[in-house]
Amino acid sequence: MAMKITITGRQMTVPEDFRELCEKKLSKFDKFFKDDAVAYVTLSRKRSKENLELTISSSGILYRCEEENATFNSALDEAVEAIERQIRKNKTRLEKKLREGAFVKEAMNSAAIEEEPEFQIRVKTFDLKPMTAEEAILQMNLLGHEFFVFVNTDTGETNVVYKRKDQNYGMIVPSKS
Repeated sequence: MAMKITITGRQMTVPEDFRELCEKKLSKFDKFFKDDAVAYVTLSRKRSKENLELTISSSGILYRCEEENATFNSALDEAVEAIERQIRKNKTRLEKKLREGAFVKEAMNSAAIEEEPEFQIRVKTFDLKPMTAEEAILQMNLLGHEFFVFVNTDTGETNVVYKRKDQNYGMIVPSKS
């Protein structure tokens, strides 16, 4: 069974030939993912560039990239390469989550990529102070960090605020599912 693909255009209509191209290019990932895989492709135009966001969800793991290029076709090619690099770079950690046999030499059909050594995890501990999202953003900016973990005074839940590439802010909240 093939991966389910959802293609969305922000303030634009997605041409049918591009939909077919997406399905063809993304079908190469069927060898990696189990049948629960879903791909989301979002197209938008920013300034004079065409922006493509690709997110693939499978077995509870998200693979995501955002590419900006002169054409959507070029951005799609770069996004597919970026996701494939993410999978190969982390293949030893992902093998249990991906389709069995995904990393057989025939399936990889390209030059071997040197695996990175196991990474080190540096642990930091700090007190989570109850605060509003606005206070957390202020604290994050004062520390010069890209994100900040805090307990939201409105909900009592642990949340994360972060600075986006477009210089706005985002907040991650746990889902209730």
